[in-house]
Amino acid sequence: MATPVLTSSTSVTSDSRPSIRTKFYTRLSEKSLDENEISFSDTSPSCPQYIQSKLCIVTVGLPARGKTYVSMKLARYLRWIGINTKVFNVGNYRRKNVGARQSHKFFDPNNKDAIEQRKRCATEALKDVIKYLNVEEGQVAVFDATNTTRERRDMVAQECHRNLIKVFYIELVCNDDDLISENIKEVKINSPDYQGIDQEEAVQDFSKRIKSYTTIYEPLDLQYDRDCSWVKLIDVNKRIVANRVVNHLQSRLVYFLMNMHIKKRNIYICRHGESECNMLGQIGGDSDLSLRGKQFAVKLGEFINDRKIPGLKVWTSQLKRTIQTSRHLDVDSEQWKALNELDAGACDALTYEEIQEKFPDEFALRDQDKYHYRYPRGESYEDLVHRLEPVIMALERQENILVICHQAVMRSLLAYFLDNAQEELPYIKCPLHTVLKLTPKAYSCEVERYPIDVPAVDTHRPKPKITVLSRSEKEALENLPEHY
Repeated sequence: MATPVLTSSTSVTSDSRPSIRTKFYTRLSEKSLDENEISFSDTSPSCPQYIQSKLCIVTVGLPARGKTYVSMKLARYLRWIGINTKVFNVGNYRRKNVGARQSHKFFDPNNKDAIEQRKRCATEALKDVIKYLNVEEGQVAVFDATNTTRERRDMVAQECHRNLIKVFYIELVCNDDDLISENIKEVKINSPDYQGIDQEEAVQDFSKRIKSYTTIYEPLDLQYDRDCSWVKLIDVNKRIVANRVVNHLQSRLVYFLMNMHIKKRNIYICRHGESECNMLGQIGGDSDLSLRGKQFAVKLGEFINDRKIPGLKVWTSQLKRTIQTSRHLDVDSEQWKALNELDAGACDALTYEEIQEKFPDEFALRDQDKYHYRYPRGESYEDLVHRLEPVIMALERQENILVICHQAVMRSLLAYFLDNAQEELPYIKCPLHTVLKLTPKAYSCEVERYPIDVPAVDTHRPKPKITVLSRSEKEALENLPEHY
């Protein structure tokens, strides 16, 4: 495996009006500063940029090896860290152009008419990949197909190279018959190809489809493909082979794939119990739990302990309110600094009313672009997402787990699992005293909500309608959550 080359491309714009990408608004308004305050620049990006050239990820492997599962999971991860990514599933193009219900005979390597039809579908998908990357605002595209022959992979690579797009192959190999059989039963027979068809008949037909691909399958080879960038995952990460991993983004992709598993598990996630700062309407801080917050901690212990969840792990932040919330659990908690609440910097432990009074321009600027805005001497949601990336990698390795965290942290974690857009992330509702149970599925994530019967203040502030700097105090403070 080549040593990854770590690069970054942070740049400073000379334009006095930053673009939406560089709108990080980290200054305090001049009239709010006194002589002892520090001024902040609004032109430095809040996170490094990882894309130096457009990239096409090309999946390789026999059917029922998890290619679409990996494609969608990778795309969700890349979008979460701010990279515009889209999956182009060639099977969807085939279903659109020739119909969904095609028997295994359509995939017979001796069926010349079907071969031409499937080639046209792949060509159409590849054209859309190139359009997405070179005309639209795409940065990474995933060309999700079997791509089992060298001829097909060479065709994709040549077209990408002509359009100055780099190619990175991900091959999935599985020799575990039980795992393949489980994947066929859980995923493939529920696909549009087999809707309304008897399950046993569908399994038999799909198994014959796999045999057709097996006869022409040419795996990635260390000698033949030595000049290509690729990673081969064998039996769901029991063994990984990587070749020519040449830049930072590719190394991140390999690291993500190394941490991934497909075991069934549940992720329980909740905020800490109501805190004294919550009662006062203050953001951030490091206060103790309120009386009702302590009652929630007891109820949470009962809720989790009664379920006797096998192998459960518990993570909290290093702030008092999450640690106190975990005290009645039968499982010892592990404290993560990365799970601490978003750092509000100069606005920490202030109420929204106090922020409006002291820093009205900052309050308005945050409402204009809440995801990218960075608090003076603090963080933005974008900063928080990148701080949480090691947590996501660790979560991908875990089985059953309970994460007790904070509002902004919970929003960011949910946005990863539920594939929320950046503009949606800062407004995801995460009420106090409610436990969410996440169950990752093949192509989605199931969410179950369990409100715990202990009252708490509402800390959710909807997106304001008026965000201009010249707004009145009344307009700035509309829809504030109630507090004492």
